[in-house]
Amino acid sequence: MNLKSDNVVRGVERAPNRSLFYALGYTKEQLERPLVGIISAYSEIVPGHMYLDKVAESVKTGILMNGGTPITIPSIGVCDGIAMGHRGMKYSLPSRELIADSVETMAIAHGLDALVLVPNCDKIVPGMIMGALRLNLPTILVSGGPMLAGERTGKSLSLSSIFEAVGAAKANLITEEELCEMEQAVCPSCGSCAGMYTANSMNCLSEAIGLALPGNGSVPAVYSERYRLAKDSGFKIMDLLREDIKIKDIINEESIKNAIACDMALGCSTNTVLHLLAIAAEADIYVDLNLFNELSEKVPNLCHLAPAGPHHMQDLYHAGGIKAVQAQLASKNLLNTEVLTATTKTLAENIKDAHNYNEEVIRPIDNPYSQVGGLAILFGNIARKGAVVKRSAVAPEMLKHSGPARVFNSEDEAIKAIYAGEIKEKDVVVIRYEGPKGGPGMREMLNPTSALAGMKLDKSVALITDGRFSGASRGASIGHISPEAALGGEIGIIEEGDIIEIDIPNYSLNLKISDEELKKRMENFQPLELNKVSGWLDRYRRLVTSSDKGAVLK
Repeated sequence: MNLKSDNVVRGVERAPNRSLFYALGYTKEQLERPLVGIISAYSEIVPGHMYLDKVAESVKTGILMNGGTPITIPSIGVCDGIAMGHRGMKYSLPSRELIADSVETMAIAHGLDALVLVPNCDKIVPGMIMGALRLNLPTILVSGGPMLAGERTGKSLSLSSIFEAVGAAKANLITEEELCEMEQAVCPSCGSCAGMYTANSMNCLSEAIGLALPGNGSVPAVYSERYRLAKDSGFKIMDLLREDIKIKDIINEESIKNAIACDMALGCSTNTVLHLLAIAAEADIYVDLNLFNELSEKVPNLCHLAPAGPHHMQDLYHAGGIKAVQAQLASKNLLNTEVLTATTKTLAENIKDAHNYNEEVIRPIDNPYSQVGGLAILFGNIARKGAVVKRSAVAPEMLKHSGPARVFNSEDEAIKAIYAGEIKEKDVVVIRYEGPKGGPGMREMLNPTSALAGMKLDKSVALITDGRFSGASRGASIGHISPEAALGGEIGIIEEGDIIEIDIPNYSLNLKISDEELKKRMENFQPLELNKVSGWLDRYRRLVTSSDKGAVLK
């Protein structure tokens, strides 16, 4: 077996390198085994990461059991909930690129033979996968798993509940005392927040794409099964290494289509579009945004997890997890079940014993929540290159909507107007200059969407932006509008009071003005001067591509 580590620890000329390993406490026998990097996002600032040291220790055990030498390497990770609503959110999406760069750097610099990725939250999961794809080593992912749902007055709660409660408090629908009680109840354990938000969406899709073992997407963080899964993942990486199964053998055009199909069935976060496009780009696979709509027309929505419905990740786990969802889709030939997975077996072999234990949490394929998938890509004269909406979280009466534009040039301006009660029924809130370059960093806007929901306006007010939304957002929240305003996109010419027409079933988003008027406005349009940023955000702004390309760096 030819190993990357041979270039680091073999031969007379590598005596200096070995001496540094001996300084770390490694033995001669350990250096004669494959070196397996465990990329751990452990920290004390993210609830989904606070116990990843224990997950990584379990991975170590599995690697040792199967003849490898484990080496733990740290990764950064932003908590989107803590970063929400202030300038810290500008760093969230850009951190994905830092994580990918660091994985690439550490693996090559130290001659690692294989990788076990141990992430758990939003940008960390795709960032690690992107970095691993550049290396094309044997790779497996095991996340920390989802948080348990909270409970108050007999009602299940999660992070979106408290964000919406802020809007309710601003509208005097609940008291500050009730808000205080709720904030201490919604996040009762470690783990990634309990709904089908972006973190859990990406953990589920890591399993759906074949890079993680069955169970990765749904086994709760606090269950001991999570540590058994980590040990199994550590053990299995050695099998992948011996069989020379690399990450690009698992992530390919067919497995990406499988992931998008599961995305539609699960009703995942709109952020998955950004991340799957970025992952595909690192794998040298072109994915057209229209593919999402093509699969959405074929794949029904089987799950309504928070914020789309009352269920949470623990409910999905007890119902049978991602395997049960995949089995439903496979029964109608909506997945390629011959793809290779991290188990070293095919998807068909992985799901042959799957069972759906709760047909309300995972609807049968012939009785879905809707015949179309959970996400939709909209196009039109203000979204020539696309926009994204989580239609499974949109009220039926808002699937088609027409109303006057209320225009804001930043999230901060919009949230101020919402909290002041200036947004009325039928309005379409427009937030621009929040795209990858304009923000920069394409902030998630959970505060505005949650405020509208908390004020009971989510069934009468739409929100469109060249920024993006948290997976915890619900309502007619349409993001990723491309081209963005900062690049001269048509969202920049919308004027206060213009009528905007949204038609999600027909995948369209249009400004209701004549072609002549649109052309005239575009000829006279000069984007606003970009806000000043310092540090590496300035470098990010100069290098980042548009959202329809996954907001990757070029």
